Amino acid sequence: QVRLVESGGGLVQAGGSLRLSCAASGLTLSTMGWFRRTPGKEREFVSAITWFPPNEYYADSVRGRATISRDNAKRTVYLQMNSLKPEDTAIYYCVAGVRCSSSGCSSSTDATWGQGTQVTVSS
Repeated sequence: QVRLVESGGGLVQAGGSLRLSCAASGLTLSTMGWFRRTPGKEREFVSAITWFPPNEYYADSVRGRATISRDNAKRTVYLQMNSLKPEDTAIYYCVAGVRCSSSGCSSSTDATWGQGTQVTVSS
């Protein structure tokens, strides 16, 4: 069974950077990604990375400002976010089990979710 623990969230000023980490225990030979949720809004896909080769996927809202990576030996996925905006404020969730296609990415029905980490960007 996969267990995910996120870290790296916090309070940052607009224009700043954060790196989120997701440490996984258990088998993680799956596409992993990040989603976020803001109160009053639906859950939003942010980014995903496949097992091998490590293909990357990004939401339009973060493309060019975010970089996803994974260290398979450490079973850890990272999301580097730069030029943060107040609208990036959300709870960010790490997900194991993401399905991506040319039309976008979504979590699979049997996906594993982390507990989430809060990112707050002040203006």
